[in-house]
Amino acid sequence: MKNKFNLVNEPWIPVAGKGLVSLAVIFSDPTLSALGGNPVQKIALTKLLLAIAQAAYTPKDDDDWKNLGSAGMAKKASDYLTEKKDLFWLYGEKPFLQMPEISKAEIVSFGAVQPHVATGNTTILNQSQIEHQLTDAEKALLVVQLMGFGLGGKKTDNSVILSRGYLGKRNEKGKPTTGKPGSSIGYMGFLHSFLQGNSLQESLLLNMLTLDNLKETKIFSAGLGNCPWEDMPRGEVCSTAKCLTKSYFGRLIPVSRFILLSEEGLHYSEGIMHPGYADGVVDPSVAVDFSGSKAKVIWVDTTRKPWRQLTALLSFFEIEQKGLFDCLQLRVGILRVKTMLNSFKLGIWSGGLRVSSNAGEQYVSGLNDFVESYVQLNSASFGDIWFTNLKHEMSELENLSKITYSATMSFFKTQKAEGKGQAAQASNLFWQLCERKFQELVNVCDGADKEVKKLRSVFAEFVNKAYNAYCPKETARQLDAWAENHPNLSKYLA
Repeated sequence: MKNKFNLVNEPWIPVAGKGLVSLAVIFSDPTLSALGGNPVQKIALTKLLLAIAQAAYTPKDDDDWKNLGSAGMAKKASDYLTEKKDLFWLYGEKPFLQMPEISKAEIVSFGAVQPHVATGNTTILNQSQIEHQLTDAEKALLVVQLMGFGLGGKKTDNSVILSRGYLGKRNEKGKPTTGKPGSSIGYMGFLHSFLQGNSLQESLLLNMLTLDNLKETKIFSAGLGNCPWEDMPRGEVCSTAKCLTKSYFGRLIPVSRFILLSEEGLHYSEGIMHPGYADGVVDPSVAVDFSGSKAKVIWVDTTRKPWRQLTALLSFFEIEQKGLFDCLQLRVGILRVKTMLNSFKLGIWSGGLRVSSNAGEQYVSGLNDFVESYVQLNSASFGDIWFTNLKHEMSELENLSKITYSATMSFFKTQKAEGKGQAAQASNLFWQLCERKFQELVNVCDGADKEVKKLRSVFAEFVNKAYNAYCPKETARQLDAWAENHPNLSKYLA
């Protein structure tokens, strides 16, 4: 095949405020602020860009990382892309992150592998669910996304096996199995978190791992490994595939699906199966607790926005306590910034996709959806006092949520009416209102008691707004119930 659409020079990556840009522009324009697209696309692209940066140059230690800087990282990545440009053709004899050998697999439509596109007999609810013809730029983005975020189910053609004797795609009766979830999404949808700086290049630098970091984690027995586009696997369990399951590059670009683009769609089969969090291995961007008999991770929860998980994501500040979540990506980056730089403003971006599963089939429906949150932090405030205060205030907000729910339930119970739905909606409204002021709460938790008390009165008012929104007082009976069950916030405001 003729080489066509080179990802180094062709615009295909969505960037906030800029539209589509090429890989070359990503590492040559320091004014780019952040990636665009939906949360899954942002995660997949962040992993790809990190893999390129780490392939170009992986710092030895924190001092080497500091000396490298964002400009140095971008220069090395640009030089790398220039040198390796021929490895980034979307079409050709060696298509980027694709497997020509998988051409025997059945072709599925592009819409069939996109979570929010309705195909087959699925009901179409809005315009965004209608399948449309993809551009080359959209196909490139889809290939990168499917490396780790392919949903489990029957869409993968597992009758095609590239590694002779491999049984991972067969059941006990020797028939093809349904595809397993990609390693970046898991059973219900992992919540991923990354640091963000003042620019996209700065963000990539903040999230890079050093060789020392990789040794200290003891998660990746093969260390950094080799990036897949330089050495694509030849089968499900070939030597290259086995190395990817044990290396850092294998978590950035897991090749969980074997793909080959065609005019009608794509040849699509299950790829490399990576060990999961239950086996002690997890993406550095996923928070995990290995302290118990069974490992636990933080899943995407559409009823609980990621900003509400901030204290869990930052549990590494409580070094002496056990049974806490640890997000390697955040812990390494934040502690490094705190140690190496005097003052630095950075943010935490968290997001992902919640999915459902039934009989081995993963899908998006009902309450399933994308979620994402961004919280800005000031490195000068990092410390025990700030984190202790933030944890305490978040605990108080949880109590306010319960008060809102309980008061609303009691309002309806007093009138001998069912109020579960209204109580849940009131509690949800309370959290929606709190989200507007959460950044201010984060900013004042470094010891400024006066400012915290001011915010407490605001959050208390949110309880009243949520209660009033779902507990009317238009009739005498309603007014009596409203007054009798009105939330008592005196203890919180004391």
